[in-house]
Amino acid sequence: MAADDAYARLAGTLERIRHASGSARLTDVLDAQDLSWETGIPEHVVRSLLAGGRAEEISVAERVRQRLDLLRETRRREDGKKYTLEEIAAAAGVTRQTMSEWHRRGMPSLESADRLRRFFSLPPGFFFADEPEALDEALQRHLHHLESRADPLAELRTPEILRLAARGLLSPNGVRAMAQWAEGITRPVSGADGAGRQHRGSVS
Repeated sequence: MAADDAYARLAGTLERIRHASGSARLTDVLDAQDLSWETGIPEHVVRSLLAGGRAEEISVAERVRQRLDLLRETRRREDGKKYTLEEIAAAAGVTRQTMSEWHRRGMPSLESADRLRRFFSLPPGFFFADEPEALDEALQRHLHHLESRADPLAELRTPEILRLAARGLLSPNGVRAMAQWAEGITRPVSGADGAGRQHRGSVS
């Protein structure tokens, strides 16, 4: 994807998030630290992109080194400790010496990078996607959540449903019945919701 196209797409996504959230300030609905964790992009770069700025042009090798470093700094084992270089190398299916070489050259094989991505449950393109593309991909999940919350029936307005209604194969009563059904299953149950909050709070 060309750089200008990637930035244009990101700008469109940010505008949709503003509209869906009803907030002019993206910082009210988006957490730069969380987005940095998701994407591997340094937090200060995420903040710049959210403000409409551009990321500094860097080589693919530098981008991979940067994200490997952030990965090792932010991901933790079950005991809360950092993964050792040996453990990360084993997850990638390479030796410690090869990992050290990656850090110098920033160019892992696609197979090893994918093994590492799957081990840490990282999004596709985590190591290689440029900054606006990687951030836009992460923001799509936030946008879907916001738009679904603002309009829980939106997913019923598919071309297939509209086509059936237009052809008379789905009556107005049928459309209303589907809408009522969808509204019913998307409306939170106060008791269950409260229990869920209590359960999450007790875990933390």
